[in-house]
Amino acid sequence: MDMQPAALYRLLGDELRLRLLRVLAGKHGRLNVGELTAVLGIAQSGISRHLKLLKDAGLVVEERGGGFTFFRLAPTLSDGGFGGLWGVLQAQFAEAAATPAVRADESRLQEVIRLRKENFAVHGSDRSQFVPGRSWAAWSRAVGLLLPAVDVADLACGEGYLSVECAHWARRVVAVDRSAAVLKRGRALADRRGVKNITWKRGDIEKLPIDRASVDVALLSQALHHAADPSRAVAEAVRILRPGGRVLVLDLREHDQEWVRDRVGDRWLGFSDDRLEELLEDAGLREVQIRVGARVPGDPFTVLIGRGTK
Repeated sequence: MDMQPAALYRLLGDELRLRLLRVLAGKHGRLNVGELTAVLGIAQSGISRHLKLLKDAGLVVEERGGGFTFFRLAPTLSDGGFGGLWGVLQAQFAEAAATPAVRADESRLQEVIRLRKENFAVHGSDRSQFVPGRSWAAWSRAVGLLLPAVDVADLACGEGYLSVECAHWARRVVAVDRSAAVLKRGRALADRRGVKNITWKRGDIEKLPIDRASVDVALLSQALHHAADPSRAVAEAVRILRPGGRVLVLDLREHDQEWVRDRVGDRWLGFSDDRLEELLEDAGLREVQIRVGARVPGDPFTVLIGRGTK
């Protein structure tokens, strides 16, 4: 190493660079700039600048794979090439593990790794992850072909990915969101996919711009934890259902990740199973069922599925 010890320790006096090294020291092995941006909540330009400093110091190495540039800790760091630095870093990582910033980094890291495992573009060369023809989108469309033609409302639809998927099997879809910007992106997505049976409406899930008893299925996918009044949002979903129609909710189980309030605008830190069941039953739904939709060991977020019939 060319850097003098004093300069090296000054470099590591920056909290963000220590968080960056801690993330790269995890068992996942390596991350790209986009993933590190998502984990640390820092602009990509800032991540790139810090990575360059760490790379120039010999603490981080750059690798190419699958069309991506990844970064990981330099092997010489843990092999003793920097004297006792690795031991000092490990002690700092352990001391900081319980701090809010590091706990938030860890929870975001788990989500990034989960998304990576579902992204065959990244893992095309990884035989343990890649199975030709395996596609959750294809399976969802295949299962949709077993369903009768129904009218669906996708409430708080965001950029419309779920709306477009539903449109493959629904008679029609009404997609509602309060943001004009995301609705515009949703329309563009539907146009690119050649989907014509979606009506896009701007509105709030607590006061829906949809007629009473006009749809068969009301979807609330990761929407309730953004609602000011979740009970009102569920009541509105029930209002627009025809008799015999169903509400389907996907949302987070109760958790302690406070960072989601500022980072992604969550009002509620998920819901307990009992609370989600109560929300559906209090809205007048029957045959209510609550079950786990997705759970990964070590991930602080568990997805709950709730359904009920009007």
